[in-house]
Amino acid sequence: MTKAIIFDLWGTIVENGVYPSPAKQVKYFLRTQIPFSEFITTFEYTFMTQEHESLKAAFEKVVSDFNLRIPEFVYEKLVGTWNKNVILSKMYEETQETLNELKDKGYKIFLLANIDKFSFEQMKEKFKLDELFDGIYPSYETGLLKMNPESYKKILTDNNLKEEEVLMVGDCLLSDMESAKNAGIKGLLIDRRNKREYENKIETLKDIFTKLEETN
Repeated sequence: MTKAIIFDLWGTIVENGVYPSPAKQVKYFLRTQIPFSEFITTFEYTFMTQEHESLKAAFEKVVSDFNLRIPEFVYEKLVGTWNKNVILSKMYEETQETLNELKDKGYKIFLLANIDKFSFEQMKEKFKLDELFDGIYPSYETGLLKMNPESYKKILTDNNLKEEEVLMVGDCLLSDMESAKNAGIKGLLIDRRNKREYENKIETLKDIFTKLEETN
């Protein structure tokens, strides 16, 4: 029986403020030929699993880890794009109502996000995340990305939960669904455009209640 639900952030409860995604724009600005699937892993680990002094310092560490050299003005573009994404981000219209209803029904809800300190602090205030969730686990604080099963185990341990009592809701097959599976947790894909093949999925967060009724 499901007692708790873990939510991803970007693309699940909050919509990006810039397109393509800021991570894809970072790769473009860095002019690296590394495939994005390889780039994103190193980028997120460097950028989002530790606290940096500033966004520029975080990007400098990324550039160093990729063994690149870039002009000073590119850092301004990187920081500007990253901040713009947060400033223009918005919650999907059904997010707050859905989360509040889940809490009213007795579910514990948690946020698990690959995110840097600066974006998270802005979004935490902008969307009042502390009021929406019973617990929040940003990667820069835990030092763990979602692909690391320990990121889920920390939530389970902290809240005295078992794997079979938890559901992960996210929009990415790899970083959300596959990561949950590797941690022994059920995954529910949110596919707003209904374009991906996945057995257990929904098109809007409101559909989660039907899924919960089917499994509980």
